[in-house]
Amino acid sequence: MTNTTNTISTTKDAALPLRGARILIAGAASLVGSHTADLLLEAGVGEVLLLDNFAFGTLDAIAHLQDNPRVKIVRADLMRLPDLLAATEGVDGVLHLAAYMTLGFAQTPWQAVDVNVRGAQNMLEACRVNKVKKVVFASSNAVYGYGTGIQGALEEGGPFHSTGAPPAAILYGASKIMGEQLCRQFYQKHQLDYVVLRYSTVYGERQHYRAANSLYIMQTYDRVRAGEPPVLPGDGTDTKHFVHVSDVARANLAAFESGATDVAVNVSGPEPVTTGELVRLVLEFCKSDLKPEIRPDPPGTVRLTSGGAFHIPHDLAGRLIGWQPTVRMREGVNRLLAWREAQEAR
Repeated sequence: MTNTTNTISTTKDAALPLRGARILIAGAASLVGSHTADLLLEAGVGEVLLLDNFAFGTLDAIAHLQDNPRVKIVRADLMRLPDLLAATEGVDGVLHLAAYMTLGFAQTPWQAVDVNVRGAQNMLEACRVNKVKKVVFASSNAVYGYGTGIQGALEEGGPFHSTGAPPAAILYGASKIMGEQLCRQFYQKHQLDYVVLRYSTVYGERQHYRAANSLYIMQTYDRVRAGEPPVLPGDGTDTKHFVHVSDVARANLAAFESGATDVAVNVSGPEPVTTGELVRLVLEFCKSDLKPEIRPDPPGTVRLTSGGAFHIPHDLAGRLIGWQPTVRMREGVNRLLAWREAQEAR
């Protein structure tokens, strides 16, 4: 099973200049949503509409934006098409972030499938009706699966790996594949320009506790700060792929402003990291000499792991939307944990 678009289109008409534009972010009360809104305002957009139903996101993530005259907070639900039709009226571009993640698929799978698939369909339909110029759809490296023994480069045209992966991870990845294909369908039938961005695990300041892999950073920090040894679920060689939220926000803007359409590109960090290296970075930040404890996850734990070394290249994003990551893992972890300490000091 492959999961990529089958064409690469880069037409001048697909570029959406941001200065003066009206941009809607669905799922805005979030890590990526809040940072992207900040960058859009810096880029000179006319208005940013922050759409969320606040089932998972919180006003805390966007509290610093509430008094900005170029920001409008819209309470709306993906499952209500009339909400989306009203919200997208007069909008130039939509960044679609709103979705359940892997942990949500483990807890309420049918609701998660509904939101990730029918919710995406509703948003695309609203964009079609209101003649939105461009959609940026937040997908995930989960479209490659999380099967055991994955090796080599996970490139945009690659297959879906499912062997040995938790059902929740497979369901999440499949829902993102369906969202991508809905984008393709709306492009082919209605000429709705779009770019799919396949995020690696996003982490950074304003971090939440809902993503299976970024949660591991926060859990490790919490244990070390409590004087407890960090826990390694294996021997420390398991590969993780992170991308800092500031790099993701830049990718979102680049996708709007590029001439690319009908494409899916990886948005990954400068390099992969092992769980052992990640724990060492947290211990280094905390100036702790605690020794990691190897403790296999209990049955039923949703932890996205891989059995082999692989990497997620972002060369195509460089060629098609002019984006490259800049924040390396040590810098990103230090920024995240410094933010966390500042929050605790309040």
